[in-house]
Amino acid sequence: MVEFPKDFFWGAATSAYQVEGNNINSDWWEWEKRTGLKETSGEACRHYELYQCDFDLASNLNHNCHRLSVEWSRIEPQEGRFSALEIQHYKEVMLSLKERHLEPIVTLHHFTNPGWFAQLGGWQNKRAAFYFLRYAEKIVGELAEHVRYWVTINEPLVYVYHAYLLGLWPPQEKSLCKARIVTQNLASSHIQAYRLIHRIYKGKSRPSPLVSIAKNMQAFLPCTFTLRNRIATYLRNRYFNFEFIERLIGAKTLDFIGVNYYTRGLVETQGWGLKNLLLDACNKNHSQLKKNSLGWDIYPQGLYNLLLGLKKYNLPIFILENGISTEDDNLRWDFISEHLKNIHLAMTQGTKVLGYIYWSLIDNFEWDKGLGPRFGLIEVDYHTYKRSVRESAKRFSLVCKTGRLD
Repeated sequence: MVEFPKDFFWGAATSAYQVEGNNINSDWWEWEKRTGLKETSGEACRHYELYQCDFDLASNLNHNCHRLSVEWSRIEPQEGRFSALEIQHYKEVMLSLKERHLEPIVTLHHFTNPGWFAQLGGWQNKRAAFYFLRYAEKIVGELAEHVRYWVTINEPLVYVYHAYLLGLWPPQEKSLCKARIVTQNLASSHIQAYRLIHRIYKGKSRPSPLVSIAKNMQAFLPCTFTLRNRIATYLRNRYFNFEFIERLIGAKTLDFIGVNYYTRGLVETQGWGLKNLLLDACNKNHSQLKKNSLGWDIYPQGLYNLLLGLKKYNLPIFILENGISTEDDNLRWDFISEHLKNIHLAMTQGTKVLGYIYWSLIDNFEWDKGLGPRFGLIEVDYHTYKRSVRESAKRFSLVCKTGRLD
């Protein structure tokens, strides 16, 4: 029997662009149309209008928190012009969560940008932090009375990797120089937003907020134990997993460490170049582990190892995303239960974990991969928008209710 603390947070996550539908002022919307993406977001899950129904389902599944994001391109569809209607919508969303005793954990930036911001160069622009802070000040000021937990930026290095190194996501750049500039601007934006959010709460005489980022972490392992692979593994673990976090801790701008964890990276380098050392992966199918439908290895032990590695920072940790894309719902439950066991094991060894949020509450639009991947505890029929609770969601619901895992 595995038992979690009584005040542990249990829930699932969504992100605005992936579930709301019709985010027509976003850079992603324009990019989907321009590039002829095979499956576009379109109406997504129609969560913008069906959010109460989705929160009812989360509440009925015994969740006590919900992670979601605010869509910047709705709040500020044109530069410097804020939409009172959309701000009111998100206020109602927060109230809807509170009415159901679901603690909102709110993300300000989850990969998507307003179209106007993208046209100004997006995160490469010298004034990127200024634009982001103006938006943050507006929306945090409006939502402060309903929200205590804030995530400024979701997976900054995943965003940089896909948009500025691999060139898969808008603006589809492949430049180490631009990637560095964007990384710097994202870090600076978080640091300033952290201080801004705390100032806003102090000015309103509200209890101090808890502010972090959502940092995607991977368990890196060498495929074969060559010197080059071991060096590459060390470098990736250092730079991808820990460096960004350490920078924010050094600036005293994390109240907790938000962790997103899905898989491991099997390192097999083809040369000594920096690109080889940082990007080469095993492509010979050497892994014997079970995989999700996207081909990612299922490796719960990796989360345990990372949690032990984070313990030295003496900050509480919040698992903000952990999930699996699969058509096999039994595999989904195995994934959840094995990761929970590894989280608990790390907790018994002194790691402070605040809660566990599964990705995702409902099936959704999975970026450049379209609507195919099924991550949801709840299935979405994209023809009728009917929601169907999966068996894994019911089993997870019992853990949420009792705080115990058999």
